[in-house]
Amino acid sequence: MAVEVTADSNKTGQSSRPDSNDYHKILASGLPLLDLRAPVEFARGAFEQAVNIPLMTDDERAAVGTCYKEQGQQAAIELGHQLVSGKTRRDREQAWQQFIHEHPGGYLYCFRGGLRSRTVQAFLKEAGVHYPLIKGGYKALRQYLLDQIAELSAHPLLILGGKTGCNKTEFITSRSDSLDLEGAAGHRGSSFGGFAWPQSTQITFENKLAQQYIRRDFAKGQRILLEDEGRVIGSVHVPQELREKMRLSPVVVVEESFDYRLEQLFNEYIVKMLQDFVALKGEESGRAAFSEYFFQGVFKVRKRLGMQRYQALLGLLEKASSGLHREDLSGYYDVLRDLMVQYYDPMYDYQLSLKSERIVFRGNSDQCRTYLDAL
Repeated sequence: MAVEVTADSNKTGQSSRPDSNDYHKILASGLPLLDLRAPVEFARGAFEQAVNIPLMTDDERAAVGTCYKEQGQQAAIELGHQLVSGKTRRDREQAWQQFIHEHPGGYLYCFRGGLRSRTVQAFLKEAGVHYPLIKGGYKALRQYLLDQIAELSAHPLLILGGKTGCNKTEFITSRSDSLDLEGAAGHRGSSFGGFAWPQSTQITFENKLAQQYIRRDFAKGQRILLEDEGRVIGSVHVPQELREKMRLSPVVVVEESFDYRLEQLFNEYIVKMLQDFVALKGEESGRAAFSEYFFQGVFKVRKRLGMQRYQALLGLLEKASSGLHREDLSGYYDVLRDLMVQYYDPMYDYQLSLKSERIVFRGNSDQCRTYLDAL
């Protein structure tokens, strides 16, 4: 059933909204965005408030691109109109109008804000619908966000460190003077740091980080707290300028007891991860995917463990996995305990020793909060 969006309905304010290049407002406000690019373009990198309802499929876009190279622009335009016509056009117009009906205050865009955006605007206009576009399209929004990352890197930084299980992410996300690198990356940084769903692409990671920065509206020169991260977080890398600034910044270290950290890790990496896999894939497939996730994580650190310790850890993991079908997760305490003692804590102690001259404070979470609030 088609969504009725008439010219009269636009008189409520939608028709008076012009095309925009106010990138800051669009990105900071999280205004809904209708992304007209092909699915392959959207998959490489997108904005978190964007919905992809493309003008052309990947194959259609490829065909038009080939035509452009071989026969020129006009022939490519004509082919595009042939491919997006009849029922195909009606179906896509219905999807665009549904989005507009649900998000009357948003904008549409293609890669450069050019032909695809204008074409869709023209299609919609024939149906009595006006919807503004973003001038310069995705490319302009993306460049604006890259400029924001450069601006972020100019701020004074403070780095929050601490052993695995100190709940640093919760600490970071609870504060208004911080940015969540792992949240933007969609990964927790360790060999077991993935989630049940795919992590961000490099472009999406940078876009999300920059949008966090814009929305926090930091004052010029304000100190920003970031979690201690390496050069890479999962499969994405921290922008070089920001990483270099982090590498030279002072460090606050959160210190919690071994038992506290073990319990935090159990809740985060076992209980919640299993719930996420089951929610995504169903009971049986979810348990199997969770088990595979943990075996793969152990495999990734085998060289650092050494073959003897790796084999011993595999034994613990096989025993723990055997309890999954009984909903008995207790065996994973032994796996996590061994990983902490044999791998994570020694690695962190070594890494922290390289930063000893930059450490300005140590304490538990409450003490660290008090220290930061007093700065």
